[in-house]
Amino acid sequence: MTAPFSSELWLDYLLAAGVLLLAWLSLSTNKQFKSITVFISLGLLVTLVWARLGAWDVAMAEAAIGTGLTGALLLATWRRLNVSNDKPVHIQPAKAINRALSHTPSPERSHVEHS
Repeated sequence: MTAPFSSELWLDYLLAAGVLLLAWLSLSTNKQFKSITVFISLGLLVTLVWARLGAWDVAMAEAAIGTGLTGALLLATWRRLNVSNDKPVHIQPAKAINRALSHTPSPERSHVEHS
């Protein structure tokens, strides 16, 4: 039996708090680049959590796919969209999900003429 305040337990608490904090930050920030970098940091921290739990295969998959590939794709998309001035983004997730599920065009694109 381990002591109630062992160093290993504090490490687990620290990892859990870090995951929760980074998850909240990645969703609450209104700057795209900051959100992407916090998301990548979250993936790296989750990789450490999986390694701490002894699931090395899941940790490697999280590092390669969840953090590496997804982070690279997000950064490439951000760069391709040419968001160099990093304007604040005001996203309403419920409206975006409803619009995606109903297959209706977004109001911002309704004025675009098709040739």
